[in-house]
Parts: sequence; C-alpha cells; structure tokens
Amino acid sequence: MVFNSWEFLAFFPIVAILYFVMPKKAKTVWLLIASYFFYVCWNPKYIVVLLFSTAVTYGAGLWLDYVDKKAAEEKKQKHKKLIIAGSCVINLGILAFFKYSDFFFENLNLVLQKTAGISISNPFDFVLPLGISFFTFQAIGYLIDVYRKDVEPERNIIRFALFLSFFPKIIQGPIERSKGLLKEIREIPQKTVWNYKRITGGLILMLWGLFLKLVISDRLSSMVDMLFNKSSDYSTPMLWVGAIGFAIQLYCDFAGYSIIAVGASKVLGLSIIDNFDTPYFSRSVKEFWRRWHISLSTWFRDYLYIPLGGNRVSTFRKYLNLMIVFLVSGIWHGAGWTFIIWGGLHGLFQIIGELLKPARKGVIKALQIKTDSHSHKIFQTLFTSFLVVIAWVFFRATSLGQAVQYLKGMFTLHITKPIFNGLEQAPIEWVVLLISIIILFAVSLIKYNMKMNLDEYLDKQSLWFRWIVLFILLFGLIIFGVYGPGFSAQAFIYTQF
Repeated sequence: MVFNSWEFLAFFPIVAILYFVMPKKAKTVWLLIASYFFYVCWNPKYIVVLLFSTAVTYGAGLWLDYVDKKAAEEKKQKHKKLIIAGSCVINLGILAFFKYSDFFFENLNLVLQKTAGISISNPFDFVLPLGISFFTFQAIGYLIDVYRKDVEPERNIIRFALFLSFFPKIIQGPIERSKGLLKEIREIPQKTVWNYKRITGGLILMLWGLFLKLVISDRLSSMVDMLFNKSSDYSTPMLWVGAIGFAIQLYCDFAGYSIIAVGASKVLGLSIIDNFDTPYFSRSVKEFWRRWHISLSTWFRDYLYIPLGGNRVSTFRKYLNLMIVFLVSGIWHGAGWTFIIWGGLHGLFQIIGELLKPARKGVIKALQIKTDSHSHKIFQTLFTSFLVVIAWVFFRATSLGQAVQYLKGMFTLHITKPIFNGLEQAPIEWVVLLISIIILFAVSLIKYNMKMNLDEYLDKQSLWFRWIVLFILLFGLIIFGVYGPGFSAQAFIYTQF
C-alpha cells in the first residue's frame, strides 16, 4: 500500500475515524495494529524483519538501563559499549544482508572473472524489505540516545513498537528521534483528539503532497526515463532538461511523500519532522544538506560526524570526517557505485568550497561584490543548483557508463540534432507541468520567506482565498493527476532505499 493508491484512500479515513472515537487507552494499540497492517499489505513475510529489529532494539535499550543502574562502576562503561556495539551490529547486519548482498557478489564476480575466470551466483535472492534503511537508522539512533542518557528507555513494548513502525513514516521516513516521536506517542492518552484546525491543516498538507507526486513528479517521470535510457539520441539542451527535470521529479516525489506523512500524522494529533525546507533555494552545498532530507542529515551529524571528531580536529581530519559521512550517505542510499560517487561528489563540493574560501573573499573584495545583494544571492543559488544537478545524474543513472554518457552529452554540443527532439508529449502536458512548477515555486517562496508550511499560510488568509487555493489543488489533482485506465500507482522513488 502506498500513499497514492486507492487502498490508502480507503485505509486512512477508517484508521482516523476509529482512532477519534475509541477510548484513549486503546489508541496506541489501534495505531500499532494499523501500522502493521499497512506494512504487511506490501509483503506479509517481511513483518518478521521489523518484529526482530523491534525486539532486539527494545531489549537492548532495557539492558543498557539495567547495566547503568545495577552494574559495578568499573564495569559499567565496558558492558554498555558491548551492548550498544552488539545491538548495532545486529541491526546493521540485517540491513547489509538484504541491501548489499547483490552488490557484494557483483563486485566479487568482477574480481573472480579477471583473476580466475569464474563467477559465483548470489545464493540470497531476497526482495529488499520496505523501509528497512529508515527503521534501522531510527532504531540505532534510539539506542545511542539511551546509551548517552539523552532519553529514558521505553518500557512499554506497544509504544516502542509503534515508534519504529508508525505507518506514515515507516517506508520513507523521516527518521524520527526518540525525543520527538516517542515522546509524542507517550502523550497520546493526554492529547485532545478532535481539533478542527489541526485536522484540516493535516488534510491540506496531504492534498499538497499528493499534488506534488501525482501532478508533477509522475508527469516528469516518463520524460526523464526516456532521456536517461537513450541519452545518445537527444540534443544537449534536452539532456539538461532531463537532468533538471529529474531534480524536480525527485524533490516532488520525496518531499511529496514527507509532506503527506506530516499531514497524516497531524490529522492523528502527532508531530513528525518536516524533512524538507526549500533545498533548491540554498546558496551553498552545505546549506543544501541543512534543507534536504533533514532527518538523515542531522542523523549523520549527531551519530557519525560528531563522534568521528566533527570539526574539533585538525583540518585534514575534519575533511576526512566529512568525506566519510558523505560516502556512507551514498552507500545508505543504494548498493551501487553511482550512489557512492554521488555521495563523494557532495563531500568533495563542500571540501573544495572550504578550501576556496580565502580566494573567494579576495575576489569579492577586489571586484567590490555586494554579498548581500539579490544578484549575488541568485548567482550563489544558481551555482549551487548547478552542482547539485550534476551530482543527481549519478544518483539517477543505472550504471556508471550511463552516467558518464549522459554527462558527456550534457557538455558536448550536438549540432546535428534538433534542439527539442524528444518532446513527444502533448502540448497540454507541458502547459500543465509548467503551471504546476510555477505553483510549486510560489509555495516554496512562501515557505522560504515566511517560514510557514502551506496549511499555516492559508490559515492566515481570507476564507475566499483559502477555498480558491484548495479548489485549484483538488481539481488539479483530480483532472491532471497521472492515473486512470491502465495506471498502476507509481512507487515513491525512495521506497527502494
């Protein structure tokens, strides 16, 4: 079951209505049942993976607390480190087994074929469990928080199981923290269930997220696939259109999911992380990562970058730490060299940016550039977007060869090919896409300047304006959403991670 399916359209109202009317003490149990049902609708047998991870993490959290309170002082730290190491190895081992076994055997065969002329098939042919990267990192973050005494371990297994499996965020995040969602779950019996403003705000966010997914992302999908699959057939301008199109497609797909998750949680009275904050308005790659996939960026900062020493070490070590974080981020996103290079590029962009700071300051001073001017800010934003789009080519490509060929086409002018060859879509499709992107830009500009999500902004406007915006989104979704006869709900891109 995915958010953009008819099944979810029936599932969510039933869950919400029953949640509103049932006794407060039963609400947590009901959300857990709903979350597990949501998960098993994809593949029932993989619920075992989620249950095992839940049991290991729950038990390790209680064990850490027991050792902290009962063990002798001289043995306490040693025992706690063994517990945290063992439980993290188990969780990461499960993730590696399902996610990276194909990648391991693929690269092992490359070596064996060159050295011994033999190959070995992967004996573990499993489908990647949905959301495993997200709930694994959430579990590890919880254990580290308990180890650091940042939070008390959760003793109620129902609440803890819901923390890991809460259906709006289990498949694509955000990666929630124990100080956030777990605290929200503990407070469910005390929460006010019916709040008109909160519920309508959540529904507006869900509508906006579906608009991003069905009207923009899925409309761009066919064009992007066409250009990446046969890049040699298209002109340089069209390849740039495809690369920029993928940047928009991925944002609308992933941010759309996250916004629906935030909205659904809000309807139920729970708050989860807002995972995106207008990332394409960033003026540096460093700022981009403060605005893109915020829950993952902050997870790596708190649980990997800072423990490695962060920026409290030598300059070389700081840059090494930064590169390690982004290489790991690449590996987390996918088992392939394209993802590793994508992560490495983002690390390299930041390192080069740091190294060139003195030179940039010199140029700014010599040319008397006004750094607070709109022209300079726009230039920084465009240049940052340029770097991000280049890196996205590796993220989208199915192989290194495809990525290299696509980038070569982007930077090699094909004067023998029509500039806009490949625009097979009907003109109305491009008109709808252009208008939708303008709407996206306007909403993003509001959030960037006013620090408000769409529901908060509309709440401050006149009633007639609110209804006009809602009718545009609703009827735009109904009329121009990519679905209909022969359509199967497009999976959100990040479900593969």
